[in-house]
Amino acid sequence: MRLTVNGTEHEVDVEPDMPLLWVLRDELNITGPKYGCGIAQCGACTVHVDGMAVRSCQLAVGDLAGGEVTTIEGLGQPESLHAVQEAWVENQVAQCGYCQAGQIMQAAALLDLNPEPTDDDIDAAMSGNLCRCGTYPRIRAAVKAAALKLQEA
Repeated sequence: MRLTVNGTEHEVDVEPDMPLLWVLRDELNITGPKYGCGIAQCGACTVHVDGMAVRSCQLAVGDLAGGEVTTIEGLGQPESLHAVQEAWVENQVAQCGYCQAGQIMQAAALLDLNPEPTDDDIDAAMSGNLCRCGTYPRIRAAVKAAALKLQEA
């Protein structure tokens, strides 16, 4: 099965019902998306498929139908961070960091769809991404900062 992840085409020999998360982590050694709950309720495994945020723990790889997958590793690089990643650092969002890749991917998808989100928009879009450390105020501040960065670009 062919799979395009972060702009690179891969050939994987897996069952079509294998969750994308396990293909990414176990077959391709892409470890940014994390296993959190396995039932698409926590958001730690969030990736983009054709620009839309999806929970990779519940998406069968066979259902991708040629879609382009982007993980946190493909969003930005250390020398060229995405605006959301920059805002995360500047706002010191991360504590334990476990949920952050999923949070960032969800935030980036939100800003692609809504470049000027209100607090309510941010809260609604991010509500499916859980942070056990409770950094929600910093997450909201970082999303707002990233929105401003993207508008200025």
